[in-house]
Amino acid sequence: MSDGARWDSAYHAPVLAAEIVRLLAAEADPHGRLAVDGTLGGGGHSEALLEAGFDVVAFDRDPEAIAAATTRLRAWADAGRFTALRANYADAADHLAGRPVHAALLDLGISSHQIDDLGRGFSFREGAPLDMRMGTDAPDDAATLLNTWDERDLARLFREFGDEPRAPRLAREVTRRRATRPFATSDDLVGAIRGALGPRSGPGDFARLFQAVRMGVNDELAGIGRALPALRDALVPGGRLAVIAYHSGEDRLVKHAFREWSTACVCPPRHPVCTCGHEALGRLVTRRALEASADEVARNPRARSAKLRVWERAA
Repeated sequence: MSDGARWDSAYHAPVLAAEIVRLLAAEADPHGRLAVDGTLGGGGHSEALLEAGFDVVAFDRDPEAIAAATTRLRAWADAGRFTALRANYADAADHLAGRPVHAALLDLGISSHQIDDLGRGFSFREGAPLDMRMGTDAPDDAATLLNTWDERDLARLFREFGDEPRAPRLAREVTRRRATRPFATSDDLVGAIRGALGPRSGPGDFARLFQAVRMGVNDELAGIGRALPALRDALVPGGRLAVIAYHSGEDRLVKHAFREWSTACVCPPRHPVCTCGHEALGRLVTRRALEASADEVARNPRARSAKLRVWERAA
């Protein structure tokens, strides 16, 4: 068994788990220090951090994830080293009661269990309901979004979250079809995608555009935008924040935030002398995003689009 595979479960295979442990526990003995797992999922990353010596407080919006991970990590919870709370990672810092955080992790993907559970509606497999809510705190499901958003907002969703150059055409196809019959299942959205993009559109297009709808349902980019500075400010000096992104928009947001926090001078480029007085809040640990190895992708194909970035708060 490869190093990362030891934390896999039937619920989910955590991505880049060995790299997460190596990078978050690199600078100091983690024993007794607090790590925040903002996206608990199946508990694989939390277990890896616990085994490394961290105490872990974990968050998830999904009650099924909380139940599965709590069962898996019960021995750690009984020892007082693991706590799971049902909450949005964007609000995680609000639940820490000022506790010093030495490491924090956000894995922005969805779990294998969520994809494989047809009733959750994340899949484009035939007959899946259009739900896609990470938790009950999401106000509307995917069907409601597709049936009520106006054409302009749908086009923006498909363009910005789905990287779709024909987003206006797809938005127009959705509004045309829903006027006759409301969207209810995956078949309806797949049919609209084929109607707009042509019969040669396939699983890659479906995955990309279903992901876009999921991100809209759960307001994911706004959540990341709130979570990043909150977790940054919760870190102790020398503490590290790691983020795994699977979507270009997510990764771009993380990259720009980490770069901004690591910049000492923000004067105009041709300014001869620094006068801004700005100080860097920390440093980039990973100059470029780390990706899963070929071995990990072969074991877990859902890791192929993962990009890991790590930032450290100034000491």
